[in-house]
Amino acid sequence: MKPENTVPAISKTQAWILASRPKTLPAAASPVLIACAVAFVEHKFEPLAALAALLGALLLQIGANIANDVFDFQLGTDNQHRLGPLRMTQAGYLTPTEMKTGMVVVFILAAMCGVYMALVSGWWIIIIGALAILAAVAYTGGPFPYGYKGLGELFVFIFFGFAAVCGTYYAQAKSVSLLAILSSVPVGLLIVCILVVNNLRDLNGDKSSGKRTLAVRFGATWAKQEFIALLALAYLFVFLITFVHLGTVWILLCWLSLPLALQLVKSVLNEQGKALNLTLAGVGKLTLIFSILYSIGLIISRYFPI
Repeated sequence: MKPENTVPAISKTQAWILASRPKTLPAAASPVLIACAVAFVEHKFEPLAALAALLGALLLQIGANIANDVFDFQLGTDNQHRLGPLRMTQAGYLTPTEMKTGMVVVFILAAMCGVYMALVSGWWIIIIGALAILAAVAYTGGPFPYGYKGLGELFVFIFFGFAAVCGTYYAQAKSVSLLAILSSVPVGLLIVCILVVNNLRDLNGDKSSGKRTLAVRFGATWAKQEFIALLALAYLFVFLITFVHLGTVWILLCWLSLPLALQLVKSVLNEQGKALNLTLAGVGKLTLIFSILYSIGLIISRYFPI
């Protein structure tokens, strides 16, 4: 199937770049950044293991994006009425076979990063990596696409929050600290916010295609409240971390990102449809800025504990 005349002509290389969804990659890097900052503060930082974790996280995100592209098309969710950015399978630039082949290649590369981390830290990384790949595929593929059952938020929090931060930390420290666990919560919540905006934008299309996200199940108003609640909890949880870990008050630097967060709340409350594409990109930007500031705060706390 060839793209319609209204769809711009692009090369195969451009199609693969778009299929990887580069704008989602900063959010995938954010948990790794935080984990490395925790490892640095606790004198556990290992540059090569950290680099392998970063590459693995980016590859897992790309693989998940490709899987989402092809499986949403095959399930009928991505069609001519789609409100989100162009999808390569639905537009006809890449065939389902090409996409599935690319997905396998990307996941193999991610697995290679996992093998290296396992060699330097332990076999637990293999389990975490295998589960992450399975979760990436099963979100929209397989016999039980959990993203269609309203379980997307839960699994995104587990794998982009807890597993990403703690897995990256474990690859360097060969153990998991309380600070690593606690630090996984706010970044995980912010990444869930990205999914909430995505589901809010696609609410009508998902409803007509049988995709039962939480936004579809409970409605747009509930989804907006969910977004605000998750965002607020992410910022407030930082106070708990400072209380449990005295000396980490510097991580409150992440609150400097609050003006952007408030702008996004306003957008979620007032925008709908395609207008939320900019909001979606904004939440990804917020996640990265929050994570950078949080990490800077952790690093400062190593030298100037308060």
